[in-house]
Amino acid sequence: MTIKDLQPKIVWDNFYGITRQPRPSKHEEKIRAYLLDWAAQRGIEAFADETGNVIMRKPATPGMENLKGVIMQGHMDMVPQKNSDVKHDFEKDPIETWVDGEWLKAKGTTLGADNGLGVALALSVLESDDIKHGPLELLVTYDEETGMTGAAALKPGILKGEILLNLDSETEGEIYVGCAGGLDASASATYERKPEPKGWLCYSLAVKGFQGGHSGMDIILCRANANKVCARVIYALLTKADAKLIDMEGGTLRNAIPRECFATLYIAPDKVDAAKNAVAEVFAQVKAEYAATDPAANCVFEPYQCAEGETCDPDECLYVEEKTALRFIQAILACPDGVERMSDQMPGLVETSNNMAMVKIFKGEFFVKSLLRSSVDSAKDLLALKMKCVFDLAGCDIEFTGGYSGWAPNASSPILKVMNSEYKKMFGVEPKAMAIHAGLECGILGGAYPGWDMVSFGPTLMSPHSPDERCYVPSVPKVWEFLKAVLAAIPAK
Repeated sequence: MTIKDLQPKIVWDNFYGITRQPRPSKHEEKIRAYLLDWAAQRGIEAFADETGNVIMRKPATPGMENLKGVIMQGHMDMVPQKNSDVKHDFEKDPIETWVDGEWLKAKGTTLGADNGLGVALALSVLESDDIKHGPLELLVTYDEETGMTGAAALKPGILKGEILLNLDSETEGEIYVGCAGGLDASASATYERKPEPKGWLCYSLAVKGFQGGHSGMDIILCRANANKVCARVIYALLTKADAKLIDMEGGTLRNAIPRECFATLYIAPDKVDAAKNAVAEVFAQVKAEYAATDPAANCVFEPYQCAEGETCDPDECLYVEEKTALRFIQAILACPDGVERMSDQMPGLVETSNNMAMVKIFKGEFFVKSLLRSSVDSAKDLLALKMKCVFDLAGCDIEFTGGYSGWAPNASSPILKVMNSEYKKMFGVEPKAMAIHAGLECGILGGAYPGWDMVSFGPTLMSPHSPDERCYVPSVPKVWEFLKAVLAAIPAK
């Protein structure tokens, strides 16, 4: 069985078309052109606004023109994550999918069901001629995953609807009415380096096999952060084996929990055994602590091996001055990471967290990139202050950018009541009204259109933002039928 054998066929065909378009964040040219061409072939009004968002419109079913206008909304970009042994160019190659029982997966890369499947659901509504609905619009934003740039750039007055159905949630049976705000933190410094110590051995350190995941949705699972683990091992090497740090690099995306981290160090010949023992001791502790969340985690500490054809660059053989290296590693270890506080208002919801997403120590440059999230602005600001204090003490600069507030829940939302009613009619139970510890675009869009009545829902996805991303196939027909029922039940103006 392949994706083309799945039902409802119209939805999976549209998602398949999206998977063929390379669309990493900030490289949406091909998917944007595809969407506009898709609409032109079907006679659907479509255009790109001046910033690059795509907007489509479809008139109401005859006799339903008096219903409130609905905007379906999703984003066109995807998170480009792959396993280190997979050859894939996200700017050129399509996503290759396969069906594993009740799950649709990708071959060693992110699937892009976040949010390609939500967009496919909306396209399928516009393409169908047997669905009852009032005036419809579709907003497909760009660069959601790295800054919600498209949502932030949307101008007031372009869209005419009153109800926003965001299709970017990831658990069928849950309707989201609130989300966290976010803030980017970038710590940096420069440092002095020393020449290769004569007679010392060069060793490589790799910590990998961690599950990673979405830094909002999966942060509550308390999975290990590979950057923090690697720093923990390096600290042991620096303090117990007098190692000298050459470089360190881990993580690739601000909103993905790091799965791998790598470092290179010099070890004195008479300290090799002490170094190996230090690594083994620390990683045994890590394995025990994260046995449930990261059972495949592993650590490789071995003599550095040049790749075939690789020549040694003398500039890359210099190491970080000893006290500076220790100071950087201590800052990485001390910086808050993971869940900072749970919500007092909604049991089971993470209120505040940080994801230390990227770390790089290389050729005289120290850099740490983090993404803070919170549904309480003051708590987000306090976490930022804690991080500033850590990096100030380490002699680093820190800059905070791209801040945005969360989306405050509206328990009296009229569209939420409609959706509760329709879901119970169809499935015999009420859906769960939830808030989410992730940055849905609703919070930003509501700033430009403060009168919108907004909810978010979608099919079940697991491990987005990682190569383990997968979609629970049976959830898609449920969401498809539910979406059609909601559109038919939209109240009159």
